[in-house]
Amino acid sequence: MFMSPAYAQTMSASAGGLSSLIQFAPLVLIFVVFYFLLIRPSQTAAKQLKSRLALLKRGDRVVTAGGIVGVVKKAAEGSTELEVEIAPNVVVSVVRATITTVVTPEVANDKV
Repeated sequence: MFMSPAYAQTMSASAGGLSSLIQFAPLVLIFVVFYFLLIRPSQTAAKQLKSRLALLKRGDRVVTAGGIVGVVKKAAEGSTELEVEIAPNVVVSVVRATITTVVTPEVANDKV
């Protein structure tokens, strides 16, 4: 309407390489932001949980995927099951992969 088609084609052909790079720059920027804000922290948290699950020992407090909090009573090295006490004299077998959190005791603040 305002430009002839021939003039519009020559304008896009002269800046073709740079304009395509500029069009993909926001997509690349979005991917980089998602990587550093979402993907990388979740990978580090998964690695940390995996290492903590491998080091489980008797007396550790754990939380299962179902929300059950208990104390590990028996943890054999290399086995996929643990025995967890969820109430006094109630011991259940739990698959190691279903443990979502290893609860660490908080250090008391000695300041008055």
